[in-house]
Amino acid sequence: MEKRVLLASPHMSGLEMQYIQEAFDTNWIAPLGPNVDSFEKELSHYVGTDNAAALSSGTAAIHLALKSLDVGQGDFVFCSSLTFSASANPIIYQNATPIFIDSEPNSWNMSPVALEKAFQKFIPKAVVVVHLYGQSADMDKIMEICNKYNVPLIEDSAESLGTTYKGKYSGTIGRFGIYSFNGNKIITTSGGGMLVSEDGEAIKKVRFWATQSRDIAPHYQHSELGFNYRMSNILAGIGRGQLKVLKQRIFKKKEIFLTYKKAFENLPDIKMMPICNYGEPNYWLSSFTLTENSKITPFDIMAELEKENIESRPIWKPMHLQPFFEGYDFFSHNEDGISVSEDIFNRGICLPSDTKMTQEDQERVIQTIYRLFK
Repeated sequence: MEKRVLLASPHMSGLEMQYIQEAFDTNWIAPLGPNVDSFEKELSHYVGTDNAAALSSGTAAIHLALKSLDVGQGDFVFCSSLTFSASANPIIYQNATPIFIDSEPNSWNMSPVALEKAFQKFIPKAVVVVHLYGQSADMDKIMEICNKYNVPLIEDSAESLGTTYKGKYSGTIGRFGIYSFNGNKIITTSGGGMLVSEDGEAIKKVRFWATQSRDIAPHYQHSELGFNYRMSNILAGIGRGQLKVLKQRIFKKKEIFLTYKKAFENLPDIKMMPICNYGEPNYWLSSFTLTENSKITPFDIMAELEKENIESRPIWKPMHLQPFFEGYDFFSHNEDGISVSEDIFNRGICLPSDTKMTQEDQERVIQTIYRLFK
């Protein structure tokens, strides 16, 4: 059996150890310290915002963004349906009600058409838009709708660090932006996240909540509910080393995507994820859909790849189809028939996009798929 080709795995730069060693040498083995402070400043500088809070996960970042917006019992929150459950779970943490919004076919991201439909029935406390697989949603249209109703927007940029929309980085356009540094993301701290905003007071409050809401007092005193959500100084050191090679990782991800795109031009059943001309993705995962009349299914491809010790993944199963969330309202892009997000899920697949992949590894993936079709 040949070595396993992974979907997306951690890729160390070699620069991380200097920050980790410094943390050990100075005994900053805690969920605070110089690496945490520096990682917040360095990431803020990279994306062009003034304030950031390093947290234990992207999920924690969404949770505290919702809390900062005073989302609670009786409130509605609109959320992209085609996403991972971490985008929606924090809505439930705050005892609010999620309302799921369909995708549009041009970007696979939140449909402005479906979003406008949802606003005709509900006025939410917040909107959570997800930038799927490293491509930005159409933010001008989405922001226009949110501003019309004076509703704040949270950008779930867990998959899109380094992605741009009309020259601005994803995560810096709405009221809050969140990033994830999970092990499969474009850069990693093994586990962790970041909340960014131009609202410095809100970020300051988030740091307070994330450190168990410990009041300034000579004893342990808590006037508010707190959370153990701060990133450790060790993990922040890994993040600092990773951030230095983010542009290299994006370059490699794009190279992988373009190689697949060129290779599959002669297979009419395969349509790569469309890339919109309003920005530059980070190409986190190279994904495609099969044509409706294809005799091959995504699961046929995944099974064939697995025989060759190659990892792949289905497209996210939309939230409105998940057993836990299926009772909540959903607004479709289409007037009738199957939703866009469900159609993408039914016909889509994510291919290995690991930045450590060799050309030979990618050729194995391509040839395995070709054999299935030929």
